[in-house]
Amino acid sequence: MGCHQSKPCRCCCCCCRRRPAEPRPAGPTRPADFLTGCTVGSVAVPSAGLTLRYSSLSQRGHYPDSPDRLNQDKLAVLTCLRSDPDLHLFCVFDGHGQFGSECADFVKETLTQTLLSDPDLPGNPSKAFESAFCATNSLLRSSPIDDSMSGTTAIAVLVRGASLVVANVGDSRAVAGVLDERGEVVAMELSKDQTPFRKDEYERVRRCGARVLSVDQVEGNKDPEVQSWGDEEGDGGGDPPRLWVRDGLYPGTAFTRSVGDSAAEAIGVVAVPEVMEVEITPELLFFVLASDGVFEFLSSQAVVNMVASYEDPRDACAAIAAESYKLWLEHENRTDDITIIIVHITDSRNAVNEISHVKPKILGTSNQLHGNSELQSCPDLSLERSPACVAPSPEHTSPKM
Repeated sequence: MGCHQSKPCRCCCCCCRRRPAEPRPAGPTRPADFLTGCTVGSVAVPSAGLTLRYSSLSQRGHYPDSPDRLNQDKLAVLTCLRSDPDLHLFCVFDGHGQFGSECADFVKETLTQTLLSDPDLPGNPSKAFESAFCATNSLLRSSPIDDSMSGTTAIAVLVRGASLVVANVGDSRAVAGVLDERGEVVAMELSKDQTPFRKDEYERVRRCGARVLSVDQVEGNKDPEVQSWGDEEGDGGGDPPRLWVRDGLYPGTAFTRSVGDSAAEAIGVVAVPEVMEVEITPELLFFVLASDGVFEFLSSQAVVNMVASYEDPRDACAAIAAESYKLWLEHENRTDDITIIIVHITDSRNAVNEISHVKPKILGTSNQLHGNSELQSCPDLSLERSPACVAPSPEHTSPKM
């Protein structure tokens, strides 16, 4: 999962990398604001005969060197959008960099309000998501927040009647639990992490002029000509591939898309989302959105297994957060911020014995960076070098000082 320089640190300096866990007391002291953003509720989706039972939890990371560090993760749960009982929105934002908390807050408020005001949302949610992400990125750049080396990922799931519309920028993740023909609950990926581990994203940012190297390669400890870093689940032994400008040691992002990070836009780090629409069938039991504080050490299937073992989504949230926290401290001397939203889907029209065990259909996908002419409507995008390249404004050609 992507970050600046190291997974939990999110900073932009070559000195930061994963450190092994050190001897410590039984557990770090948890401050009063350790848990935030906890919500629980239920809402009907009348046109589809569905009921959504949801819970969320956001847990501040443990940073021994920065005990007052803010939780940079944010979440949003908005039901009955535009007074429509069939539209419900769930989002997770994972801020990074010095002003990551401010960026995540700004994007949370601006993106959701932009979506709410877009008349295309009910009928063409893919277009609405793409417009909202690009507009939010442009507004963040013009805001007082210094987003040159700070920004946020964003994962959003819109329940739209009998379908889920998933929009992703970055390496937070959405996954569904689907009942298969053996009666087992299996993970169905609703998003794909946007990192240099992906061949398509690697090639896209390279076309935009990015150097893709691990920190060890930048520091001369490994051959920079070797463009292979293993797979994302292994995360390159804690030293994943990162993006660098041609003649500089910044920005060092381990993701290929984000909102903000204006210093990285010239090398292809963009706010254009990948959008997927999935049919809700009786086999689709629940979905989960989470920041990479969860998925750093837990696979999608492990998370789905934990959700499936609890009837109450509140209990599942607590269990996943606790397990993620424990695994972080087994590997390192700190933890990332951890944020989870779990949504159980109950189909009142179908009894259990009517389940057909047909995997939910993907109704459509959208990726503005692969030849769509509408790309030109996204602010700050340039087609001169590559369909994915960004032409930064003069004040963003290097990090702000």
